[in-house]
Amino acid sequence: MPSQTKKILILTDFDGTISTVDLGSRFILKFVTSSLEDIEQEFAKGKIGSRIAYEKIAERIEGTRKEILDYVLEIEELDPHFPDFISLCQDKNIDVKIVSDGFDFYIKAIMAKHNLPAIEYYSNQAVFGADNSLSIEFPERNDLCGRCGTCKSWILNSNRLLYEKIIYIGDGYSDFCPSQFADIVFAKNLLFQRCQQKGIPCIPFKDFSDINAYLEKNC
Repeated sequence: MPSQTKKILILTDFDGTISTVDLGSRFILKFVTSSLEDIEQEFAKGKIGSRIAYEKIAERIEGTRKEILDYVLEIEELDPHFPDFISLCQDKNIDVKIVSDGFDFYIKAIMAKHNLPAIEYYSNQAVFGADNSLSIEFPERNDLCGRCGTCKSWILNSNRLLYEKIIYIGDGYSDFCPSQFADIVFAKNLLFQRCQQKGIPCIPFKDFSDINAYLEKNC
């Protein structure tokens, strides 16, 4: 029987990577009703991870789903080379999944706005209440760690036996842990700095045109 193992899976971050704007941070700053300094200090000192930080922040946000989504769609900027990346991966039979420590509602809306095909994604879930309250659910959390809302390393490792090679693309704090388990890492910004500091091999990239060039040549 032919092998069911596929050749390549690409896992890519969303905020700061597919979207050049960190939408999660931007909408929080726009709609928060009080200072976040205490939460930011706890996070910076490593006392809490993003999951606990999000739970605390959600209590201080005021805005309807429509107001928040309208704002996000106004400020979002898709990497201009991402649609070509999706087409290239389809042509080469490379699977793509989005792994985000951001939120489901704007990932889905932005993909639809740009007429992109449905892509499997993993993220935190924003739950808007009838009284405009906001709560956050974490379907992809890892209770053994508890740091990030979405455990990208767990998602990567759960796919390990299904693929011969896993490529990871990211830019920030939540991307560092999974970068240690990927076969190839494309990194920019904070992720690139951390990989350099920790001796994790990575390929620097500016945008998805760099990744497209790599895939054209090597896959």
